[in-house]
Amino acid sequence: MKVLVTGVEGQLGYDVVKRLNLLGIENIGVDRTDFDITDKEQTEAYIFDCKPDVVIHCAAYTAVDKAEEEQGLCYAINVDGTRYISEACKKIDAKMLYISTDYVFDGEGTEAQKEDKPTAPANYYGYSKEQGELLVKELLEKYFIIRTSWVYGKNGNNFVKTMLKLGQTKDEISVVNDQVGVPTYTPDLAVSICDMLQTTKYGTYHVVNEGYCSWYEFVVEIFKQAGINIKVNSIPTSEYPTRAKRPLNSRLSKEKLDKNGFNRLPEWKDALKRYLDEL
Repeated sequence: MKVLVTGVEGQLGYDVVKRLNLLGIENIGVDRTDFDITDKEQTEAYIFDCKPDVVIHCAAYTAVDKAEEEQGLCYAINVDGTRYISEACKKIDAKMLYISTDYVFDGEGTEAQKEDKPTAPANYYGYSKEQGELLVKELLEKYFIIRTSWVYGKNGNNFVKTMLKLGQTKDEISVVNDQVGVPTYTPDLAVSICDMLQTTKYGTYHVVNEGYCSWYEFVVEIFKQAGINIKVNSIPTSEYPTRAKRPLNSRLSKEKLDKNGFNRLPEWKDALKRYLDEL
């Protein structure tokens, strides 16, 4: 089996390649320096030349607030880029694994969002990822769509690193308490991705660490585990306006994961501990 991983310089792509290497699966990790996914000819030429059995598409435009202003760029990367990769996969009969997000949902209600719940993104980034999902489903039969949330890993910037920096410079911070989801550690997610791609159990899955918390609870746990003494104030979203609207309920149901015999990821606090140890 030969696997092509896009977005290898990002948090998830980096850990997926690491996992594939550990499993002894032949792989090629690529980033924008190798080819531009918004260029159809470049994308097809690279994929046709490489002839992978599977493409794991981690590359994405992920600046949620900036996406509201840079809609053209966001669309080109998340929608056009996904289209070109899907079309190339179809032509060489390769499987595709597309990384999506909790932001495809509106975040209404208190129940965990099920895999087959109709999507209704609350912001442009979510819309672009939803459109990517629709293209993958429309163009391919051999596909996996993995929706995940609140991702962090060793390679690159993320929320945990930002909080640790603030912990060094501030005595007090305020964090929203009414947006609930699941922090997901990229090495754990990479294990699930690499398990899945070796099967033909195609479809849409939710893959996040176990449990859930608010951003406020996540921050309190980060500082607790890191041994940082700082006052954390709990505030509602209404007191912290952002350019892009965030879903309040990002809990994701893992019914499909269970049904198809895939392992759930470890509990989020355990994952955070391993990440802080790694740092």
